[in-house]
Amino acid sequence: MNDRAEVSAPAGCRVCGGGVEQFLDLGRQPLSDRFRDPADDGEEFFYRLAVGRCRSCTMVQLVDEVPRDLMFHADYPYHSSGSSVMREHFVGVARRFLATELTGPDPFIVEMGCNDGIMLETIKDAGVRHLGFEPSSGVAGLAAAKGVRVRTDFFGGATAAEVRAAEGPADVIYAANTLCHIPYMPSVFEGVDALLARDGIFVFEDPYLGDIVAKSSFDQIYDEHFFLFSASSVHLMAEAFGFELVDVERLAVHGGEVRYTLARAGARPRSAAVRQLLAAERRQRLTEPSALRGFAANVDRIRDDLVALLRALRAEGATVAGYGATAKSATVTNFCMIGPDLVPFVCDTTPAKQHRLTPGRHIPVRPPADFRDPYPDYALLFAWNHAEEIMAKEQEFTAAGGRWILYVPEVHLV
Repeated sequence: MNDRAEVSAPAGCRVCGGGVEQFLDLGRQPLSDRFRDPADDGEEFFYRLAVGRCRSCTMVQLVDEVPRDLMFHADYPYHSSGSSVMREHFVGVARRFLATELTGPDPFIVEMGCNDGIMLETIKDAGVRHLGFEPSSGVAGLAAAKGVRVRTDFFGGATAAEVRAAEGPADVIYAANTLCHIPYMPSVFEGVDALLARDGIFVFEDPYLGDIVAKSSFDQIYDEHFFLFSASSVHLMAEAFGFELVDVERLAVHGGEVRYTLARAGARPRSAAVRQLLAAERRQRLTEPSALRGFAANVDRIRDDLVALLRALRAEGATVAGYGATAKSATVTNFCMIGPDLVPFVCDTTPAKQHRLTPGRHIPVRPPADFRDPYPDYALLFAWNHAEEIMAKEQEFTAAGGRWILYVPEVHLV
């Protein structure tokens, strides 16, 4: 096994350069989206998944950085269109921009990490100028097949300047579940500054530290999620690069996110929602070391309770299957040391993951038909952030007496 090869530990905070104090170590982890061919006997990349807090700007971030080309590549398996809930969400995002920001004579929107074009397709259908940045060529090809204009590249200072020179300023720069993936924040803001119109907005939505701490959803932490944003840390980050946090919106998707809206300093008024969320975080002491150490203690408790339950079910002779071979399931299975002895297989609807093995623990991934023939006694729901959608689809499982195992915010049966 290739342990921690090529992993770099930054000298300081990747936003401000301040000192980073570690508060959680989730152990030796593989690349979360690298599902292995059973015939592959080559080395597997591992690194240490540890999380810290910047003493200066409060930004919560990974201690070690995994090279981006190992994570975002031609075979990147996640497709944003795979969930009906997310499809509806991104259509709503596009319509909102069309109604409020893309109203001029020739508006232009740029998306970082457009994936398979799920949001920009609606923009394209409205006849609005657009461009998606997507470094993973496989999903970029899916976006292009829909007629979406996509550049297979990373967003940064140089690439954004090229777009500005060729196409003029962008009214909106948008990113969903992408900005938290990008450690090189100075380059991102250099690109935003180069490309964004004087009165334009930079909007991004990502998992919210407040929800992660409140729900003890430690599986939101994996190689791709370098930053765990709070309104407090985003506020300070924006100021450091000449921008202001002017609006926030809590979102229910992906287990709890916040949509942040940034503008150039002084360009737009700050909403009451920003002041309210900043005040709530101060009351909760969200970014203080004591709260983060408490979160780490809860993570250890969940690990112990989940492993104890799975071992008890195995001793009883009950059958257990995993549901959803998500990227975040790699954190759970590797931190908790859950392998095929406790969960013989995981079912998933993504063809690119089927008939492969989960990263690190090598649990077989099977198509949904194998979940139903026959149903297991219990299903460990790794895709808990889509629980409502999944349980509605799998009503026959519960009708047959099946029970769901969830571990957020604590280990429990449904």
